[in-house]
Parts: sequence; C-alpha cells; structure tokens
Amino acid sequence: METQSTTPQSLVSFYANSWEALLSNCTRCGKCVEVCPVVPFDATLSAAHPAEVVTGVLDFMQDRSRPMRTDSALWAYQCNGCDQCIPACPVEINPRRMLMLANAEISARTQPTPHMFQKMARAIRILVAMQLVPEDAARLLKLKKPRDVDVVFFTGCNPVRTPQLLFNAMMVLDALGVNYEVMGGPASCCGVIYSKWEGDLQRGGKVSEQTLHRFGSFKPKKVLNWCPSCNIHLSETIKDFRSVSFDFDHITQYLIEREHELHRLFTTAVNLRVVVHTHHGMHEVGQNVMRLMRSIPGLTIVEEIEEPGYMCGVSSAERAPALKEHVRAQTIARCKQDDVDALVSLYHACHRQLASDGAAHGFKVLNYADLLVRALGMEPYEDTLEQFRGRTDYREMVNEAQPLLEANGIDMDPDELAKVLPEIFAMAEWRGGLCSFAPEE
Repeated sequence: METQSTTPQSLVSFYANSWEALLSNCTRCGKCVEVCPVVPFDATLSAAHPAEVVTGVLDFMQDRSRPMRTDSALWAYQCNGCDQCIPACPVEINPRRMLMLANAEISARTQPTPHMFQKMARAIRILVAMQLVPEDAARLLKLKKPRDVDVVFFTGCNPVRTPQLLFNAMMVLDALGVNYEVMGGPASCCGVIYSKWEGDLQRGGKVSEQTLHRFGSFKPKKVLNWCPSCNIHLSETIKDFRSVSFDFDHITQYLIEREHELHRLFTTAVNLRVVVHTHHGMHEVGQNVMRLMRSIPGLTIVEEIEEPGYMCGVSSAERAPALKEHVRAQTIARCKQDDVDALVSLYHACHRQLASDGAAHGFKVLNYADLLVRALGMEPYEDTLEQFRGRTDYREMVNEAQPLLEANGIDMDPDELAKVLPEIFAMAEWRGGLCSFAPEE
C-alpha cells in the first residue's frame, strides 16, 4: 500500500482534524437525538432536550477539562450504531461517526476496558484452539506471506470465535473459483479495540496502518470484510486515514456482484421456511443477504426482522440493553411460531446469541453462509462451538478439548483454564473483566 505523503499524519492528528471539522459544521440542532431509537428506552434521555444532549458531547470535546454532561455521556455510550441519525442530520456530518470518535476520548479518560486487546487476543487463541485442528486454526490466525491475489478475505478478530461461519463463506469463494487469501485474528486487527475501547490512538493508528499495509502487500483488487465493526471503523470512522489501492467491500456485496454465477452453481433445494435476522445499522448487508436467500432454490422467506444497531453483541446492540431486549423478545416470539423452520443469522455475534436463544426457546438457527453452502450441494462446516454451548462443567470441557489445545500449542494449567473459561465464553474482557489475562504491571 502506498500513502499519499512521505510523512502521513498520525491517528491522533487525524482525530483532532476530524473534531475540528465536526465542531465547525455541527449546528447542534439535536435532530440526531430526536430520531435515536435508544432515547425512548432511557428515562434520563427521554427527559433531556435533544439539542442540549448533542451540545454536551461537543462541549466536552472542545473543552476536556470538565466532565461530559450525564445525559450526553449516556447517549454516547448507548450508541449502538443503528445509523438512523445519519439521514436525519441537516448538515450531513454523520453523528454515528461523531460518537465513535467521542467514545475514544471517553475510553482514554475512564479506562473501562483496560488491556482489552491483550485479553481478547489470548481468549481468542484459546477458544480457537479448543475447536480446530492446527491446520484450520492456522488458516484463520497465522500471518500469510504476501502473494498476488484478486481478493483478501478479511475476517476480523472476534469472528474467528465462530469459525464455521468463516469456513462456510470460504467454501462459497472456493466454489466461485476466487483467487484469495485469508487475513484475520488479533494479528490482523483493524485497530478499533485500541482506538475506541482503550482510547489509545497511537497504538490504534499503528495497528490500523499495519493491517492496511498487509492488505496492500497482496495487491488485491478487493478486500472483502466479514465483521461490521471493522467495516465501520475502516470505511467510516477513520476513512481516508490512509489511501489504499484496493476496494473495501463486505463479502455479501461481492457475492451479489457474482450472483449469476452462484445461481448456476445452486444445485440443491433447501426446503426451509425461514425468518431472516438483519440489522438497521448495516442495512445494505442485510438486503444483500435477503437477495442471496431469495435465490436459493426451495427456501421460503417468511419474514425479515431488522433489529437495531449494526450487529448483536457488546460493541453494538448490547450498549442499549433495554431497546435490545424489547426487540429481541419480538424476534424470539416470531421464531417460535409454527410456520418457521429456522432463523437465519447475519454476523458472528448475532449467531452466537441467537443460537443460544434458539436452544433455550426451541427453534433452529442457521447462518446465511451455511445455507449458501447447502444450496451448492455441499456439507457445511461443522459448528464446532455447539459442543460447548449451554454447558457448565468447565473442567470436563477442558478435558475434552485437551488434545486440540496441546496440538495448537496451548500450555495452560487445566484447572486454571477451567476457572477462566466462563469469562472467555462470556467475552468478559469487553466489560473490563478477564483480569487474569491482563499483563503484569
């Protein structure tokens, strides 16, 4: 990857310049707060004046010697990235991006998730090692030597916790004959963890730049992304931080561009009646999935349920728990009805949560990539996380996984691992937990 300048600006300078533009252009009208779906589910925000809420965020960023207003801080934290504010802004400043930038400064001050990247990286390596043989684990986690490819499939970090989704997506790319390489895991982080969650823009900038450079070293025409957090961070929050020589798309967009080839390859009817789970904050991805599902022979879409946020999980929907619980109850009720055979999940976090909901309420959950593989007449990759779902005997789980753990080079005392497994499965590092994985200071 080539940059446009011999001395490119740091991410610290990039954020500072972004705030200068936001402070100059925002009219503080409060339209973004007025349309925010989180507001009616929070008593403090419901009682606040919208213009004062957004003004509180901007005043804090202009003068950081004083704390942010309580209602403004609540609004910033609970932003689930739903994007309803973006078309509502009369001056087109993108309030979602504004709050992503603000949350980096808030994290730098409050340190709610200390050492999160280190904790997350170790947790991911352990969870992958419990599920996959070394060759498959290496395909998702190991840095590859640069070679010329048409496409880089960028998995992101946390999606590798649910590896079957990624391997199913790769089976579709293989069926299309795509010349691609896989980049993912903590070694190929987009930088959002350091930037937004730890508030460390210096490290975040270095990580983002390194990953973008590695993309470019493969000389791809396209980088196909899976994770929506990576998508928003690289193509919206820090867009133009570095110039690149490739297009950055979601994998579903690439599949839509080649849908005629897919149609010819679909040889097997998938006779299911499904509800498709999508998210408002990445509406175009959801619509891509709907279009792909409509092309599968035998599949009947009973309904699309578009939940708020850009994905499930602690980085999006769970930041506004009351809203999420309200909508999720509707999703579960619909999937329990007799005319539904399965719920189709969207992203990795969605699949983990919805699979647990399905197990608890008696409905099946399949990912869209799984259904594409079935339509191609192939057997989808096994759900290797399913064997652990809902179990509480963590010592027994460690015993069962010990051969894979050893094969993958994980040398950890079995009792200590059993003790920390509940936090690993709960992704406790996203809430400041998993402290035993923090570096010694």
